[in-house]
Amino acid sequence: MRAFVLERPGQATLIDSAPYPLLEEPYGAVLEPVVVAPCSSDVNTVYGSGSKKPDNLILGHECIARVKAVASRVRDFQVGDLVAVPAITPDWRNVEIQEGNDRHAGRPFSGNALGRSIPGVFAEAFGIADADTTLAKVPEGVRLEDALMCVDMVTTGFTGVEAAELKFGDTVVVLGIGAVGLMAVQGAALQGAAEIYAVGTREISVRRALEFGATEVLSYKDGDIREQIMARTGGRGADAVFVCGGNDDTFREAVDMVRYGIGRVVNLKHYPGDGDIGIPKFSGGRGMAGKTVHLELCRGGRARMERLLRLVKAGRIQPGRMVTHKLEGFPALAEGLELMRRKPQDLIKVMVRLSPGGEEQQA
Repeated sequence: MRAFVLERPGQATLIDSAPYPLLEEPYGAVLEPVVVAPCSSDVNTVYGSGSKKPDNLILGHECIARVKAVASRVRDFQVGDLVAVPAITPDWRNVEIQEGNDRHAGRPFSGNALGRSIPGVFAEAFGIADADTTLAKVPEGVRLEDALMCVDMVTTGFTGVEAAELKFGDTVVVLGIGAVGLMAVQGAALQGAAEIYAVGTREISVRRALEFGATEVLSYKDGDIREQIMARTGGRGADAVFVCGGNDDTFREAVDMVRYGIGRVVNLKHYPGDGDIGIPKFSGGRGMAGKTVHLELCRGGRARMERLLRLVKAGRIQPGRMVTHKLEGFPALAEGLELMRRKPQDLIKVMVRLSPGGEEQQA
């Protein structure tokens, strides 16, 4: 079976000898990917310095797929269904789920396994352990690119918005307007934020940020972002700041520009390597600023995907507008990964079609 694998650190390769997935009884499913999206997380898996990965790990965690086979106790899905596969796949039968710990139940990052510690979706077929709690049918009329963006980018940005508990009229800052940042902008607008300041310079992302609800896009080229935010908020600071890009100093800058007493900082960014993302003493009120920090991994699961797909179906969001590059075939996965690594100026997200299907969804 063809698959795009992590051959060794720094090297991803298309192979023809990957084992075909076994159907996990009694709740599992085997799926054939229709369209997939290489992600910055895949870049980190290949080129980063994280934990050791399994040999020839099949990469990928963003996918719309066709059901090829279902196990004996799968109730709600059948062969041929077109489904969204969330990037986060918790074990919903773990007892810690009952404590609300859906993303780290049993061990840290247990829900963040697909294409990282278990075989991912960049293959001719892949397995899911629990179809009924994981998969979501793609509604008729929902475009493939819109559905594909829901499985990771939309849910990540919206997870941040939910963590911030935004209120009508809040002032929001989004630091970094790649795909996750753009969905934080979109989510903040849906939640009723009044001023949404997006920070970025890439022309295509600036346009999308304004289309998705940003009231103004700021640039570091025009001066210190904290000073720009303080000037626009009368020195008070933002109610919520979302960290979706930047470097190791960006988190500290977010703490600098959020309100004392009730301000919320939500980090949605991955920080490779070691070190720290410490809180500055002064803007942290020397430990007493009353600012809340959330370090978030996005939510997954069937119910989550169904809700997001309903938003698309109703015309409330069009996340597929972030797909700037469309490629075809398994050999294009290497190109897609390299695009996400280099991030040319006209790029937001890449979609790669791996098999026919889904055209009927476009009606």
